[in-house]
Amino acid sequence: MKEALYYEKLNSNKVQCRLCPYNCVIQESKRGSCGVRVNRAGILYSEIYGKATAISLDPIEKKPLYRYHPGEYILSLGTKGCNFHCDFCQNWHISQELDPPAKDMTPEEAVAKTKELGSFGIAYTYNEPFIWYEFVLDTARLAQNNGLKNVLVTNGYVNMGPLEEMLPLIDAMNIDIKSFNDDFYKKICKGRLEPVLQVIKRSARSCHVELTNLIIPTLNDSEEEIKKMVDWICDNTGPETPLHFSRYFPCYKMDLPPTPVETLKMAERIAKRRLKHVYLGNM
Repeated sequence: MKEALYYEKLNSNKVQCRLCPYNCVIQESKRGSCGVRVNRAGILYSEIYGKATAISLDPIEKKPLYRYHPGEYILSLGTKGCNFHCDFCQNWHISQELDPPAKDMTPEEAVAKTKELGSFGIAYTYNEPFIWYEFVLDTARLAQNNGLKNVLVTNGYVNMGPLEEMLPLIDAMNIDIKSFNDDFYKKICKGRLEPVLQVIKRSARSCHVELTNLIIPTLNDSEEEIKKMVDWICDNTGPETPLHFSRYFPCYKMDLPPTPVETLKMAERIAKRRLKHVYLGNM
């Protein structure tokens, strides 16, 4: 284990994690909401430093990033755990079940593997990379020093302090907008919308950002909500911001039927009124 960054020691061996907006107060021997940051005798540790549950060479378009190094492949790394608990999670085996098999990997090995494969960089993906903060920070710094690019695929649920430290190392991000309704975030994802919007605005000033919205029937598929989201994107990050609408299929705890193709085409029509780069995925 590695001592975590961004936490405060409290009385009675309690600690408060300051990595994400949950700001978990964690009793001794307990974990935060992410399930991977644990209090041992009043010190907060990351249990996942150097633990990779998924390693793959992927097309950059799979992230999805369509307007950043198109046609190239990127080394993709993931670990376990997530600070969201989405009922529809597509990677729930590693994000919500906390005992998947993991391979030990150092930042040096990750960079060496990237070079060996001839990839232009590393994507931290599959689960939420910000809860892998210490490893991602060390690896991204080493990758940058070796002329490689760093990509985050994230839910955007991180506090501003950790984000500001990470951003100078990051070249591109795909950030999820789960919904443009805070009640959806609270009920379905166990999070909040506003912190994600602030992360999107800040990140778009620092690196290439593309956004993804998974459309789920009856939950976030109304024309009104999609229009509000598109207007916010255009007004806050600009009409050049790429937006990916992704088709939902039943997964994990959610058994609603798949999103009709017509719904995605409706969302595409609305988005194209203000945004220049709109894509449909998982079709």
